[in-house]
Amino acid sequence: MNKPYVIAMIAVISLVTVLLRFLPFWIFGKKRAVPPFISYLGRVLPPAAMGMLVVYCLRDVAPLSYPYGLPQLIACAAVVLLHVRWRNTLVSILGGTAAYMLLLRLVF
Repeated sequence: MNKPYVIAMIAVISLVTVLLRFLPFWIFGKKRAVPPFISYLGRVLPPAAMGMLVVYCLRDVAPLSYPYGLPQLIACAAVVLLHVRWRNTLVSILGGTAAYMLLLRLVF
């Protein structure tokens, strides 16, 4: 790919991203009430997306062959314990990732 094409592609992607971020504020400004369905989606989609990410991350676990999914299981437990303790998503994600990488490099 040549340089002008890459720059144009980045510009278009940036513009679309910014437009998608501002679109809800333009549609549902201060004068217009947010429909109940949109409020419902705002409540249920973040946990649903996290659940889908968990399923995606655990899709290739082979429980019948070594290491039997133990690194993933221990890392998931670390995420849950960290989140219960500190209620901080960033701490949970970073701690679980660190636990998983340490388990892979040092234990399994």
